[in-house]
Amino acid sequence: MTDAAEAKPSNSDDNGKTGLADSLREHFSGDAPITQKVQNFAKARPWASGMLVGVAGLLLAGSLRRKNR
Repeated sequence: MTDAAEAKPSNSDDNGKTGLADSLREHFSGDAPITQKVQNFAKARPWASGMLVGVAGLLLAGSLRRKNR
């Protein structure tokens, strides 16, 4: 039983959450203009950037809907 606990490291690099956070940190750090950073991130992770745009669109639509009431 101790072999299974030793085989699984606590800071695994294949975790999707930390992988996305590392990718965000990698693409948005540095001295490049923000447009270049966004383009590089969108090319590297198209599904993640699409989800971020979708969530931002839903938040914007929800905030505009509340203002019209």
